[in-house]
Amino acid sequence: MKHQKSSIIYLIIVAILFLAFVVVFDTFPRTKISQLEKRELATFPEFSWESLANGTFTSKVSSWFSDSEPFRDELMTLSMQIKDLIGIAPTEDNIKFHAPEPTAKADPPKKEEKKKTEEPDDSADDNSETDENTMEENAKIANAGIIVIGKDQNVRALMAYGGEATGCTGYAEVANYYKQTFPQANVYCMVIPTSIAYYCPEKVKKHTKPQLPTIRNVIAHLDPEVKPVNVYFTLKRHKDEDIYLRTDHHWSPLGGYYAAQTFAKVAGVPFKDLKHYEQHVVHGYVGSMYGYSKDISVKNAPEDFVYYIPKDVEYNTTYIVYSINKNYQVTGESKPAQGPFFYKYKDGNGGAYCTMMGGDTKITQVRTSTQNGRRLMILKDSFGNMLPGYLFYSFEEIHVIDGRYFTKDMVSYVNENKITDILFANNIFSAYSNSTCNKYRKFINQQWSKSPEKREEPKADETVEKSEKHEESKNSESSKISENSEPTDSSETSESF
Repeated sequence: MKHQKSSIIYLIIVAILFLAFVVVFDTFPRTKISQLEKRELATFPEFSWESLANGTFTSKVSSWFSDSEPFRDELMTLSMQIKDLIGIAPTEDNIKFHAPEPTAKADPPKKEEKKKTEEPDDSADDNSETDENTMEENAKIANAGIIVIGKDQNVRALMAYGGEATGCTGYAEVANYYKQTFPQANVYCMVIPTSIAYYCPEKVKKHTKPQLPTIRNVIAHLDPEVKPVNVYFTLKRHKDEDIYLRTDHHWSPLGGYYAAQTFAKVAGVPFKDLKHYEQHVVHGYVGSMYGYSKDISVKNAPEDFVYYIPKDVEYNTTYIVYSINKNYQVTGESKPAQGPFFYKYKDGNGGAYCTMMGGDTKITQVRTSTQNGRRLMILKDSFGNMLPGYLFYSFEEIHVIDGRYFTKDMVSYVNENKITDILFANNIFSAYSNSTCNKYRKFINQQWSKSPEKREEPKADETVEKSEKHEESKNSESSKISENSEPTDSSETSESF
């Protein structure tokens, strides 16, 4: 009798739990945006008899149902906590692998290497192993490409790099192309390394490839008239400082400061040290690598996002803000309007990387009180956002253009704005991508036609930021930011890149 009662109670509990799950998953509001994964989730598909007949409608409904489950982020966090207790065990060096070894081949060099003077090689501690299994498509961030090292508050997430020493020639060639197109302008080429170049433990080097050979290959393929900005050794000298974010795939504002200093030296313009800046801190920052790695230890190791605002130079910022659709295509643009260069974020806000300019989907024009006739245009990905704030003392005007969203005719833009200096500043993953290089090429004499999708023009003081779709698969989410105010959402625009 006792056994029978226990069985009945057990069945009742199971039935209640089952009904609770049914009620939650079938009746509660579906999740639209994952803050954890930093992306918009699947939406309910549009019905058509054709899609029903060929099975795509039911397949998309199934994907929508599983992707947009209620309390998605909370359930994923719980899952990560359980995995942290019983799942992936770190090695004795506190290393956790979330990635297979890279398997790909690089694009072959398209012309003979030209020798170019650069700093001496002091990279004896870099991973110099050669490996034949890499491909261009591997030279990009992916959920399966994360290595987590360290413990407690020293946890750091790294992206494995898969690029070849002979790759990235397209980036050099597009810089050469711009110099040929704009012979009157100074053209500079910067490849920004990622954190794994400096913080990779010895035991992990078989899972990644060295970045210095790729950077050297870019420099070797630059025409003599194009000026290389090699920040690899600059950053290496400061690797014991917080030049990269531990919980994000980006570098930190301090890393951007040292790179901007190197660029200013190459460009022959004045540069002020950090004594001329006011330090600000966003405490409790957890960046993109938590969502990419799905490792709870990253979330449990928040860091300070430290940035610097110039004190004794005048500047005003004008934005042309793009609206983009779900396919990351530009569908409209705002009229030029002024806004802040530095946006303010609360402690713990995961969108703090957007402090400079509020994100990527815009053209930024900064006019400063520096009167030297030098007008800089930066062609960049999200890493490049850390540079312009340190160059207000160096240039009269700074124009910041993201390589994913520019719609104007570059020749007209450069001539109309009297650009004297053009800097390519992209992280090594983006620079390695043929897609990035092709877009920069298409900017020359491009004729943009607005997408037929009807969409309201964005207001300059209300920007909708989306993270980059890096090589057709970058996670994103929306954020809305008001001038001189706290953002209403905690999006991280990246990078991606």
